[in-house]
Amino acid sequence: MDNIRKPEKVFKSQKTLEGAGVRLNRAFGYREVPAFDPFLLLDDIHSENPDDYLRGFPWHPHRGIETVTYVLHGEVDHGDSIGNSGAITDGDVQWMTAGSGIIHQEMPRKTKGDFRALQLWVNLPATHKMMEPRYRDVQKGVIPEVALDDGTSIRVIAGNYGRVEGPVKDIVRNPEYLDATMRPKSIFTHPVGSENVVFAYILSGEGLFNPEDEKTISTDNTVLFGNGGSTLIRTGKSGVRFLLISGEPLGEPIAWKGPIVMNTEKELVLAFSEYSAGTFIKHPHPEKIG
Repeated sequence: MDNIRKPEKVFKSQKTLEGAGVRLNRAFGYREVPAFDPFLLLDDIHSENPDDYLRGFPWHPHRGIETVTYVLHGEVDHGDSIGNSGAITDGDVQWMTAGSGIIHQEMPRKTKGDFRALQLWVNLPATHKMMEPRYRDVQKGVIPEVALDDGTSIRVIAGNYGRVEGPVKDIVRNPEYLDATMRPKSIFTHPVGSENVVFAYILSGEGLFNPEDEKTISTDNTVLFGNGGSTLIRTGKSGVRFLLISGEPLGEPIAWKGPIVMNTEKELVLAFSEYSAGTFIKHPHPEKIG
């Protein structure tokens, strides 16, 4: 148990209004910097009411980060300033590296029943802030799912679970992104690099995230783990579904305003002035992977 990571802090999601009027739960964001480094923000849109999400996220710029959109249920239309377009549906992921700059929009469609989608922002190191933009559409069918004997299932989006490797590769910081579902009275363990920042976001149910006590943590909470090696998660009478995400911290200064994250205020001012002047896009033909 000495090398098992223990929760350092638990964050309750905060209700937030974003985009053109989207009601969402923010798991963590600006005020938690730099605790989750290299991760900046995690938003969870979850509603049966289309009025909560249909206004979407009209055209807006990004620079200096990667955005990871994961649709659990529903459909999101997306497009960018250079003509790329498509739809992300149940179980799909879009991993976009904004790099030097891209302008895009994400517009949810009306969904019968629950609509649910998450977006994670991953910071880019100073050496890659102005890299050529690229994006990857990852359809549900290419994301491997590992089934354990106790009924636990793990979708491997990025990184590895055992010998199973996720389809998202060649990402700057090589983060790990797992979606795990556990049945009651089961145990999940997973080794993580000792230098990595690790967190779990609970999507549904409740689980025991501390090996030293029996206190459960439930839906819409984020567990930030402390130092150590492996994570160990258990369930009691209820099952739990959670995202387990980890990455190596950058340890760099952050200058952040709206959809742009740089290292200095001077770089921020330049980014917004270029956006106003129409010179924001540096690479008119970003790389598409996959």
